[in-house]
Amino acid sequence: MKRQFDDVLLGSIELFCLAAELSSFTAAATAAGVTPAAVSRSVSRLEERLGVRLFVRTTRQIRLTDGGRVYFEQCRQALSQLTEAERQITGAQVQPSGPLRISAPTPYAHYRLLPLLGEFRRTYPEVTIDIHVSNRNIDFADEGYDLAIRGRAPADSNLIARKLEDAELVLVAAPTYLKRAGTPASLADLSRHECLQFDLPSTGKRIPWPFMQDGQQVDVVTEGGLCCSEDVLGIVTLARGGAGVVQTYRFIVEQDLASGALVELLPQHGGTSRPFILLYPHARHLSLRVRTFVEFLLSNLT
Repeated sequence: MKRQFDDVLLGSIELFCLAAELSSFTAAATAAGVTPAAVSRSVSRLEERLGVRLFVRTTRQIRLTDGGRVYFEQCRQALSQLTEAERQITGAQVQPSGPLRISAPTPYAHYRLLPLLGEFRRTYPEVTIDIHVSNRNIDFADEGYDLAIRGRAPADSNLIARKLEDAELVLVAAPTYLKRAGTPASLADLSRHECLQFDLPSTGKRIPWPFMQDGQQVDVVTEGGLCCSEDVLGIVTLARGGAGVVQTYRFIVEQDLASGALVELLPQHGGTSRPFILLYPHARHLSLRVRTFVEFLLSNLT
């Protein structure tokens, strides 16, 4: 096999990945024990070889170009595979390490994911975690995420989708609201109530509320003068303050229901749910830290 990478080029790739991870030539130089000029020369060497710019440089910062992001993701995966191959061949202790980037929607992050991360870090202290808490859909390749949790599986065949749970939905309101507006006795009564709305970040549209009726799921379109976007927990906070009725995940409001701060409504029409799904690139590209985190989540949430 013809040799394509010499020691200098491999070193340049390592320094490039370090600069991309740290968003700084100076920080990369400090971490690698070389000068910032050496990092700059390494990146320039790669850009000349590839014929593309890898970074946009300003006096204050650097950021990857579109081509640089693609190259970084592929190089990072290749370097991780080389490291694991060495560990397996030499019989060294395999310990997950390095940065892990995760994107999770607001409710699942606060009530399911974040409470688990302390335990994960105690078990795997060499893994650092960067969590993006948002309901916005992310792009794995362009934004450098390792995993994402979402409410539906994408059409992208390059991603593996593993269901974490079917989260039960519940209709609730505060006692102060019910004292003022009355308690709905049927699904039809919801048209006469202030139903708190949430706009989906992916579409900007509002979704109907699903209920069970006569053994079948029915979707009810609700109306209301109060609407939140981006953060779905906002409508739950509104409900706690007596602003109206909301359908949300039971895991968000179970303590409120236990304390009486919120009251469950129309339980005879309950029993619907929405899924939460773990997404990550195909297994052949996974680093040890990603595989370990996937196994950790599946063992704790499914």
